[in-house]
Amino acid sequence: MMFADRVLSGMRPTGNLHLGHYHGVLKNWIRLQHEYQCLFFVADWHALTTHYDTPSSIEHNTREMLIDWIAAGVDPSQAVLFVQSHVPEHAELHLLLSMITPLGWLERVPSYKEQQEKLSEKDLSTYGFLGYPLLQSADILIYRANMVPVGEDQVPHVEFTREIARRFNHLFGKEPGFEDKAQEAVRKLGSRRAKVYRELRLRYQEQGDAQALSSARALLDEAQNVSLGDRERLFGYLEGGGRIILTEPEALLTEAARMPGTDGQKMSKSYDNTIGLREHPDAVIKKIRTMPTDPARVRRTDPGEPEKCPVWQFHLVYSDDARKQWVLNGCRSAGIGCLQCKQPVIDAILVEQQPMRERVEPYLKDPTLLNSIIADGRERARKLAQETMRDVRDAMGLRPS
Repeated sequence: MMFADRVLSGMRPTGNLHLGHYHGVLKNWIRLQHEYQCLFFVADWHALTTHYDTPSSIEHNTREMLIDWIAAGVDPSQAVLFVQSHVPEHAELHLLLSMITPLGWLERVPSYKEQQEKLSEKDLSTYGFLGYPLLQSADILIYRANMVPVGEDQVPHVEFTREIARRFNHLFGKEPGFEDKAQEAVRKLGSRRAKVYRELRLRYQEQGDAQALSSARALLDEAQNVSLGDRERLFGYLEGGGRIILTEPEALLTEAARMPGTDGQKMSKSYDNTIGLREHPDAVIKKIRTMPTDPARVRRTDPGEPEKCPVWQFHLVYSDDARKQWVLNGCRSAGIGCLQCKQPVIDAILVEQQPMRERVEPYLKDPTLLNSIIADGRERARKLAQETMRDVRDAMGLRPS
């Protein structure tokens, strides 16, 4: 079944977030929450796929991550924020999907061997690690999310999820008497809508007209007088198959943002070069002021080249064209010193962080506020997940007696 546009994304709770997370992911979430129905979750089960032997920090990191999201501007009144393990339907769908997932599909996921090599010090010869792409698929499919914001490297995971949904629908969407039930559902649309639906279906199936498919889907989204089951049949009938039970998601490609670290490399905890979202201003000032610069500038009077200086990477993120020109001219002519060059970066980061610190102040003073957000997110997410699982169980012959 096709639903109104719904976005799903999540993060593993691996510690406090930094400005790289903000510019790479969270700014995009903040934009999306005003445009679509969004669900953002803390992937605590996913954290166990690689850190199963050190689970003690997960609960603390989960709360800190949620606070960081709120600090960045993710709004619990606009988006559903929840913790993966609080919605057990994720695990149930993962189990049921594992019954139909070929082993070779999991072994071919590009990140499987890459992560094993990258984390060679850990024993990752576990089913949890092999099966984590399927758990990712369950995370998406349980909410029938049709858009998943990802970077280029995560596109194969979304494609894997599409294949799982397609296989499930093929195996379990063929109900007895489907054609007759679909025709009856068409009549329930009303004479005018039924005529338009038939014309659009014909154009799509005979000519491959993608616009006709899009228009027919929009027509069904607007139809209020058909049941959930009939709606699923109409979407499947439209595309020439059976009932569409699980929605195939699309990758919503996000622009890669390379937030520099204090050493000029990409900001990452593994490089120990991060600036935390809620880092104290004094610590931010110290980190930027002690950053390395162009080695050619041994003395204040030595000219330098901004392209060779890690601080320049911050100007590319935070400075306007006039400021960048000031840096280029001043550095190359030794007209400005390195501390002068760093000061606008310090100012820009502190200005960016100030509202973040203000947003979380109430949550730091009163932990029950965060508890309420977690509980509300769990209820809202579970309601959607339970709707999907009712259809999945029914399709698989697992109806309660």
